[in-house]
Amino acid sequence: MVKIVTLFLIGMVVLALFGRLRLPRIGRGGRTGGLPKPRLCPECGRYNLKGGPCRHCSEGQS
Repeated sequence: MVKIVTLFLIGMVVLALFGRLRLPRIGRGGRTGGLPKPRLCPECGRYNLKGGPCRHCSEGQS
């Protein structure tokens, strides 16, 4: 029983160390391969997920 608990705790420590590991190729934005920033409408500031004219602004509605 003590052996199982010890192995579990050692496994959790190893997972915690990998969680805190910072890899240079995994970045947050910029040229390092992170996700791009979402597009915002310059008029109303809402997110424009599809691109093109904003459907919430008066300019985008025809």
